[in-house]
Amino acid sequence: MTLTTPESVGDDVGKTPARRERPARPAGGDVPARRPRPKKTRAEGQWALGYREPLNPNEQSKKDDNPLNVRARIENIYSKVGFDGIDKADLRGRFRWMGLYTQRAEGYDGTHTHDDNIDYLEAPYFMMRVRTDGGKLNLAQVRTLAGISRDFARGTADITDRENLQYHWIEIENVPEIWRRLEEVGLETIEACGDCPRGMLGSPLAGLSVDEVVDASPALAEIKKRYIGNPEYSNLPRKFKTAISGLQDVVHEINDVSFVGVEHPEHGPGFDLWVGGGLSTNPMLAQRLGVWVPLDEVPDVWEAVVAVFRDYGYRRLRSKARLKFLLKDWGVEKFRQVLEDEYLKRKLVDGPAPIPPKHPIDHVGVTRLKNGLNAVGFSAVSGRLSADILDAVADAAEAAGADSVRFTPYQKLVVVNVPDDKVAGLDEALEAVGLTSRPSRWRRNLIACTGLEYCKLSFTETRSRSQALVPEMETRLAELNEQLDVPITINFNGCPNSCARVQVADIGLKGQLIDDGNGTPVEGFQVHLGGALGFDSGFGRKLRQHKIYADEATTYIERVVRNFIAGRHEGERFAEWAARADDAELQ
Repeated sequence: MTLTTPESVGDDVGKTPARRERPARPAGGDVPARRPRPKKTRAEGQWALGYREPLNPNEQSKKDDNPLNVRARIENIYSKVGFDGIDKADLRGRFRWMGLYTQRAEGYDGTHTHDDNIDYLEAPYFMMRVRTDGGKLNLAQVRTLAGISRDFARGTADITDRENLQYHWIEIENVPEIWRRLEEVGLETIEACGDCPRGMLGSPLAGLSVDEVVDASPALAEIKKRYIGNPEYSNLPRKFKTAISGLQDVVHEINDVSFVGVEHPEHGPGFDLWVGGGLSTNPMLAQRLGVWVPLDEVPDVWEAVVAVFRDYGYRRLRSKARLKFLLKDWGVEKFRQVLEDEYLKRKLVDGPAPIPPKHPIDHVGVTRLKNGLNAVGFSAVSGRLSADILDAVADAAEAAGADSVRFTPYQKLVVVNVPDDKVAGLDEALEAVGLTSRPSRWRRNLIACTGLEYCKLSFTETRSRSQALVPEMETRLAELNEQLDVPITINFNGCPNSCARVQVADIGLKGQLIDDGNGTPVEGFQVHLGGALGFDSGFGRKLRQHKIYADEATTYIERVVRNFIAGRHEGERFAEWAARADDAELQ
């Protein structure tokens, strides 16, 4: 090594140092590209890559004890000692695998919605979700649901847009008896919530529709029999939603996995496989894998998709743990390759895409079935039923000679196998309890989440607002309603989680707190316009800084609908108009 000394620099002292020569520029004037810095990567907790140590409290809780084990503690301990004796790790975590969430305490508005306030926001009562995979119920099951509502849930009963039924005001002391009654008629709450395969969507007219490509009921039943409640699949990175139908009536584009009926030109009827859909704060539409799956292979392929998610899904951040994020990073080609090579150990058959419908298939009204009988679909305003209404549905269906009731992904219910001469009597009986098979457009195309009334995550009230909206719109737009020849869907959601699918509604209202102009937070909505599934699949348009006060929602909706009617082209759907309309027309 050479040391610099006064002697070695003597002649250079006080002189300007010589300029360092730069490397010659390559011919053509191109500057050499800098070598990129190595990208830092963080472990995402993927089991298949060897990361088994939990990276967040939720993962730790699931590792400490399989959530399915909480049932025994509910039956043997908590139902006897009461709410105050429930361990918090069970109460706020594992109870979800049994379909139980604590409900919001009364008297706290949206300004209290925050994790820091959970201790006082949490009432000593539960929301209980009953899974009805495929939405199918026989009349004994309907009557049992009515009895539970009356005896244990203060008469509450709401149809969700996942074809489930939800109760409120459930007390822990009564849960074992409720389970006993449900299981006596073949119903259950297991894995209705939690990081597991939740209630599965199926066509309300499965096995009966003249338009279905194939009856998916056997596949749904087999999946439930093999895998629901199976510890092998009870610890997924996040919730997992399924839709399987021979019709496009199960919002397949926003499920983690969907099997959609399609006719293969060589192999006949089967299913087109979609993966990676989901909404919430990072909405993504499912993507086709480009494969055709025959009916008898659906359970095996479903299991393989779930296993890919279980093993490769991200477990570090809850906000990035849904299957959609893995698919986004991998892409369709890699997902299909891993699915086939590592899990199925065989190649899947390439298949065609189904032709998307132009409007939602909600099964409201009278539909002729392939057995010569009828399905009669009824609209309850934003899915709200009661013990008395459920009993009335069972009685009216029985009087009409029908044997089954189906829930839909649009918070509606359908009575199936009704003879022609019994349709009018069924209509009349259910009209008397507030259900109609000939609803106005506003009643028919309305969805709402639970909202501030019971949900700890909500910032705004939704269900009561949606119920108040219907008669207002029917009156305010009385002179224009006949001019509407296309549906306009309106979805109310109380928080960003999008249980009510605001991003894919014509008019989607996402609850949040907004400033009243004087520094006080009040209930409001961010507006999404022109979202849709099916023919116009895409997310609604958000206008910059456009929010409305919650108590002005009806007036706002009326104004936008009037602008649509005045400015639309002949036959134009709301989503098409909203995409081209000026901002002023949408405010």
